Amino acid sequence: MPRPDPILPSTERTALAWLRYKRLMSWMAIVAVVAVLLALIYLKSSGREVPIHMAIATIAGVGLSVLLGTGLMGLVYFSSHSGHDDHIGRGDGHDG
Repeated sequence: MPRPDPILPSTERTALAWLRYKRLMSWMAIVAVVAVLLALIYLKSSGREVPIHMAIATIAGVGLSVLLGTGLMGLVYFSSHSGHDDHIGRGDGHDG
């Protein structure tokens, strides 16, 4: 019968990893805003009128893509730095 995953205790290492992740995401929110502004400036510089629907799609597409990509990659680093990955692959017979 499969055993449930152990619940890791909250440690100072995990708290530090959360702090680093939140700091990373706050910087990436600023980067996302800059990327959206650059994309809108690029569209405006094309010489054509930018319809409101295109502007909204650009804001959503560029902004959410940057935030999603950095958020997921940040969670990979969070998992590594918080100690959650330390128990994987030890070969202690608990993996089935």
